[in-house]
Amino acid sequence: MCKLGINIDHVATLRNARGQFHPDPLRAAMILKECKVDSVTMHLREDRRHIKDNDIFLIKDKVDLPINLEIAPTEEMTKIAVRLNPRSVCFVPEKRMEITTEGGLDVKSNMQNIERLLNYFSNSKIEVACFIEPNFNQIDSLKTLGVKTLEFHTGSYADSRTEKILNEKLSLIKEAAQYADELGFNCHAGHGLNYNNVHNIAMIKEIKELNIGHFIIGESIFSGLKNSILKMKEIIKTARK
Repeated sequence: MCKLGINIDHVATLRNARGQFHPDPLRAAMILKECKVDSVTMHLREDRRHIKDNDIFLIKDKVDLPINLEIAPTEEMTKIAVRLNPRSVCFVPEKRMEITTEGGLDVKSNMQNIERLLNYFSNSKIEVACFIEPNFNQIDSLKTLGVKTLEFHTGSYADSRTEKILNEKLSLIKEAAQYADELGFNCHAGHGLNYNNVHNIAMIKEIKELNIGHFIIGESIFSGLKNSILKMKEIIKTARK
């Protein structure tokens, strides 16, 4: 089976729009637990634009669900991650002015910094991953660092405007997943996935986990969070058969 993690960042985005307490990300995490998803993903951004420090610690305390914490590769964020002690941490690139994550982390150009930050996790059981483009050079760089889990950025695939481009982007992901799997990586994928485009990604047997957020939260306005999650789970399950 392909596991499913749900990103609840944009429950917090909606809450923060009014500067009050509703909707509550904790309540969303409880619904994820009810739906038996495999993990809850939260991106604690440096500018705290959606999920906040209190959210991640409260959900860790109140909800028995593995946490996948996305963070920028900085010392401040890494120290918070160590205190939280989630199941996994994923280093992602972060630009203050971007609306959403615009691409994968350039591991090859940040080897020294990432290696330094990895030392913080040396005495923990936290699984550390990096969010990268489906690129062989980036995979090789992670191998050199000893990182065993990666998440492929599927945004370029999801944003494809023509079938030709979509198939080209899909082929890149398939080839990169096969290459990474042969090197012993645990492969995840995410960004921009929805009911219409997730099937092709979920069919890639080397990809063991998908992380989906914005679409699920947006769709829940019309269908409810539980229904939106269960429908996504069924599409992924069908693709795996």
